[in-house]
Amino acid sequence: MTDDPFALFDLWYAAARASEPNDTNAMALATADAGGRPSVRMVLLKGRSPEGFVFYTNRESRKAGDLDANPHAALLFHWKSQRQQIRIEGAISRVTDAESDAYFASRGRDSQLGAWASDQSRPLADRAIFEARFAEFQAKFDGQDVPRPPHWGGYRVTPDRIEFWQDRAHRLHERRVFTRTADGWTEGLLYP
Repeated sequence: MTDDPFALFDLWYAAARASEPNDTNAMALATADAGGRPSVRMVLLKGRSPEGFVFYTNRESRKAGDLDANPHAALLFHWKSQRQQIRIEGAISRVTDAESDAYFASRGRDSQLGAWASDQSRPLADRAIFEARFAEFQAKFDGQDVPRPPHWGGYRVTPDRIEFWQDRAHRLHERRVFTRTADGWTEGLLYP
């Protein structure tokens, strides 16, 4: 066993990639608005480094508004086939424009166009309106690279707490928690 939560995350993530049938990188992102009202949705992990866990979104979406008002979030990975989950809590920051540009350039063209066409989280009167907007951006960028929209980019959750949960028989689960300190990480156990 390791005493480095990032190394342990990498071990569990690699095992999940080998066994989970879909979207191993799917994680629940929990936010709260300025008034403390919570919201949760699934997003995809797109990067992990010692600085934290990265996902990308429309920065005019509801989740982005929550993150601007309350720059703290929680993530949850749940891998049913592994019978494991990892909970991550920490501060939010925006990734650099260069990081956002690099990731955006790696996306499929239709995903890039969708980022331009979608007013994410806003009301949509009819699906045909969105499809028409998508067609407009297809025409606008025909024959050229699709640039990253100025309203689209990444966020990084820099963890101050990471909990590893392993299912055990009779609900006698194992829970290891790592808490960031000024000198690194402390580790402990939690009752199931």
